[in-house]
Amino acid sequence: NSGSLEFLFDRKTVIQFEKKEGHDLEEIELELIDHGLEELEGIAALAEAGGSEDGSNKIVELLTSPQLRKPFLIGTSLVLFQQITGQPSVLYYATKIFNDAGFPLDSATAVSVLLGVFKLLMTFVSVGVVESAGRRPLLLWGVSGMVASLVALSFCTTAGESAAVGSVIALLLYVGCYQFSFGPITWLINGEIYPAAVRTQALALASMLNFGSNAVVGYALPSLQDSVGMSTIYLLFAGVGMTALLSIYLTVPETKGKTLEEIEAMF
Repeated sequence: NSGSLEFLFDRKTVIQFEKKEGHDLEEIELELIDHGLEELEGIAALAEAGGSEDGSNKIVELLTSPQLRKPFLIGTSLVLFQQITGQPSVLYYATKIFNDAGFPLDSATAVSVLLGVFKLLMTFVSVGVVESAGRRPLLLWGVSGMVASLVALSFCTTAGESAAVGSVIALLLYVGCYQFSFGPITWLINGEIYPAAVRTQALALASMLNFGSNAVVGYALPSLQDSVGMSTIYLLFAGVGMTALLSIYLTVPETKGKTLEEIEAMF
């Protein structure tokens, strides 16, 4: 009956078919099934084409289009450097750094709460100045501060307990610089530099790269620590930070005050 047909199809479609003269219910059911199969085939075709009505695959377009190549390299490099400059890895040792300095934070939870509040405050600083200072200056100054703090962490780690307070200061400097540069600005720029047609796919790939690189760094860190020690690891992260600085200086455009259309025209 028509009630069971409405369970499978929208009521408007059922009524349109039922109004046809000279058709019994069985014929209407068959026509509705054919109609539904046509719709499903159309949905499947769109899915196979990457969700694009013109039949183009947006992921392939993102990876191969000359117009999209530069923004894709800029966006993915920022996401990659965000992780391989050591941000997750340095925080793994935050509890030990605080305890060595004599602070009464004997649990990982207390350290996480303290750093979480500090990170939130520094993010507010970034949000408050990003439109006046610009994206590039925040990235360049922030990553420079990260490099300096990583070098300081390496020195303090080598010096041992005599430089424990210095380690805490360097850690807070590192976290603060990250939170007003790589932390929010990476995702802000990734949301600005892509055309609307491929922005969703680009951000999805960026998220995958973000989590993937984080996992690789986290997996490799224990072996590296056993081989070369944390002091050398901090210097390695500082070296990556220098590479990130060069990449940002040469490739990342300033998008402050520009509309999305103006940013798209830059590429």
